[in-house]
Amino acid sequence: MKILIVVPALGNVYGGLPKSVIELAESIGKLGINVDLVTTNANGDQVLDVPLFTWTHNQYYRIKYFPYIADYKFTIPLTVWLFQNICDYDLVHTNGVFAYPTLPAYWACQFHKVPYVITPHGMLEPWALANKAYKKKLYFSVLEKPALQKASYIHMLADSEAAGIKPLKLKSPLVVVPNGIRQNDFRELINPEIFYRKFPELLNKTLIIFLGRIDPKKGLDLLAKAFAKAYQEFPETHLIIAGQDNTGGYLPIAQNYFEEAGCADAVKFTGMLTGDLKYAALAAATIYVAPSYSEGFSMSVLEGMASGLPCVITTGCNFPEASEVSEIVDIDAEQIGNALIKLLENPARAKDMGDRARKFILENYTWDKIASKMVSVYTEIISDH
Repeated sequence: MKILIVVPALGNVYGGLPKSVIELAESIGKLGINVDLVTTNANGDQVLDVPLFTWTHNQYYRIKYFPYIADYKFTIPLTVWLFQNICDYDLVHTNGVFAYPTLPAYWACQFHKVPYVITPHGMLEPWALANKAYKKKLYFSVLEKPALQKASYIHMLADSEAAGIKPLKLKSPLVVVPNGIRQNDFRELINPEIFYRKFPELLNKTLIIFLGRIDPKKGLDLLAKAFAKAYQEFPETHLIIAGQDNTGGYLPIAQNYFEEAGCADAVKFTGMLTGDLKYAALAAATIYVAPSYSEGFSMSVLEGMASGLPCVITTGCNFPEASEVSEIVDIDAEQIGNALIKLLENPARAKDMGDRARKFILENYTWDKIASKMVSVYTEIISDH
């Protein structure tokens, strides 16, 4: 079996989507499947320092990067390559919508009669479609929807995400396979001292952590009001906002939310945390919070739970399966704040919830298990085709 994965970009600035694509490719490759990945060198307003037009070999997969120009990551070289080479693959798996590189993948698959799977990664959620709707409506109707109608499967990351796209009346069947985590990353928790050496002013504080992009859909406007409410009752708490501004201007807006809420002095914007520093931040924290308006299936929520943290997440995170091991609330600042207070009031209950969340994730959401499910989907499609 030979699989081609197409993703518009893999830069860190794009958050959990590139991470999930890379880790899925790696896990599928571990099962003995030949996996190639093609993408652009986009990374927000910069480009990745990577070789172009040549395969970069990893242990279980290989990547080829192509240059792009203008908005939507328009790339002629990748378009040409896809039409010339896509027939060498048994199946193509595209990731994301509303970006150019997936379009020639659809067209080349249709031309060469190669089956393909599309993973929207939450970009077809009602909130996501309503955001900048004036740009998306025509693009979706003319370019994305016809491709979605011809997919062998549309891959959803959660049952609630699948329910959310029903109004689009797509004909292609849906299959639900969630994201996962690398189990080895969480077998032993990193020493939090690594984090405190970088941010010594946070030592001896009760830390609540938000891990994600600085983006309107992440609900930082809600979090500001929610944290201000919790901070008023628990002034020893501090909030870590660990993420990168990928919009090129939303960071000062987000910071102003906390100024207006009167709690900015207890909020630390750390920028993006990666590697051991990220895991040390999770180890230092007491509570994880995800106040999102919309998600496909959050990688950082999985990481928070796998780190043994009690989590406060909204219904927009599309993770109702975690209701027994986390606080799931409506997309509402008051409810988020009340859930944070409830956990801060009862540390023993919070710890028990975190322990159960860790066990739940490690038993059900590791990439090894997810990759097996995905390969079963690929096998079915190729057999039918």
